[in-house]
Amino acid sequence: MLFNLSTILAVLGVLSAVPAYADRSVHQSSLPSVRRSLASKLERRAEKIKRQQDAQKSLTLEASQVAKGLANDGQQGGGDPGQVPSLTSTNNFINFCLTQNVPLTNGQQVKGGSCNGVPMGRIIASNKMPSAKFVNPKNGDTIQANTAFTIQMAISNMVTGNFVNPTTNYYSAPQQVDGSGTVIGHSHVTVELLSSLDQITATDPQKFAFFKGLNNAAQGGILTADVTAGLPAGAYRMCSINSAANHRTLGGAAPPVTAGGKGFLINGDSFINKNGALQRSCDIQKNACANAANSSGNKAPLTVAACETQAQQCSTAIA
Repeated sequence: MLFNLSTILAVLGVLSAVPAYADRSVHQSSLPSVRRSLASKLERRAEKIKRQQDAQKSLTLEASQVAKGLANDGQQGGGDPGQVPSLTSTNNFINFCLTQNVPLTNGQQVKGGSCNGVPMGRIIASNKMPSAKFVNPKNGDTIQANTAFTIQMAISNMVTGNFVNPTTNYYSAPQQVDGSGTVIGHSHVTVELLSSLDQITATDPQKFAFFKGLNNAAQGGILTADVTAGLPAGAYRMCSINSAANHRTLGGAAPPVTAGGKGFLINGDSFINKNGALQRSCDIQKNACANAANSSGNKAPLTVAACETQAQQCSTAIA
């Protein structure tokens, strides 16, 4: 807590206002010591705050902030099987980026790679770990292809809606918490197209069907993202990316969701196999064509035979 001079004088003034009938000898002997004690505490507090603030501008690491445990590679006594020695430091790695031969991150998203010297910052307590779970679409849900829908995600243990400029302040400040120890940050959602729901190969992290930063604060514990154009028919994986205000990743979850059926949706029918879905599309087109031909008397150019030819061309195109 910070105090200005007028506040200190007001406090001391209150202490001076003793009843007239009080023992003046006791008052006179005790009040100066009370004043000195209070003033001393306030001065020490002010000095500590000033020292902390000045240190944030210093290019020298405070001796009290050296983490001595970083000099230990973790292998004293042999370590557990499979462990590798940790990189060590006696100065908190303050000049680590000098060894990397890449640009400093400097608040930017450097696609060719960079080195960031900004510390992680606050490590949250285990009972403050953020947690997220998709509410809509649910795991395994079927939704209509190419139709707008809203992603909803329940989130806890995060002060949401804190999103700094990702172009100029990316990873540029340590992770921070509020007064209760809850991380200050925001979330994102990513949707990736899969070859099928049973795909086991890793996805390409540079390709996504939908991405959005959830910059607004959660309402009732729910974050939302509008997918205004919907998604083409296919199987998709939906993930959350929860991060601190400066975009440092906290963690995530990855339940799959299908858009357009369990794999593919054609007029309400679901297909796991893409070719099967496409063939069904050809068949629907053929049946509609044949019905129209029969309704019009099966006369050229709209004949059932012409519809068959068109259906064969459709099947050939997807083979």
